[in-house]
Amino acid sequence: MTKKSNLNRIYDLEERTFSRLIGTKSVRFFVKKLPRTIANIEDGKQLIKSSGSVGANYIEANESLSKKDFVFRIKICRKEAKESAYFIRLIKETNPKELENESLSLYNEAIELKKIFLPR
Repeated sequence: MTKKSNLNRIYDLEERTFSRLIGTKSVRFFVKKLPRTIANIEDGKQLIKSSGSVGANYIEANESLSKKDFVFRIKICRKEAKESAYFIRLIKETNPKELENESLSLYNEAIELKKIFLPR
């Protein structure tokens, strides 16, 4: 892949919400690495749902029928990114240090997406 196409993928929000840091794919790989505790299982489920919802609602926003519908979907994306950040932070602070770098990267991406999806 060329440098230009890599750069385009960074700014492709559909791709970013699917596979990049907070993308559904990355979150699922992260959750699989967590120790199997009751808390991690429940927090992981919530994180998978909220991170997946960011991407799904962004796709819905792109297919919106009106500007009002678009803004509504983008607000949901923002809400779900905030929820994802919450669960990532909770997981980060209650798990082994070896997952700290990966959880910090996921957290930072969730915060970036929250800022991107700020309705204008």
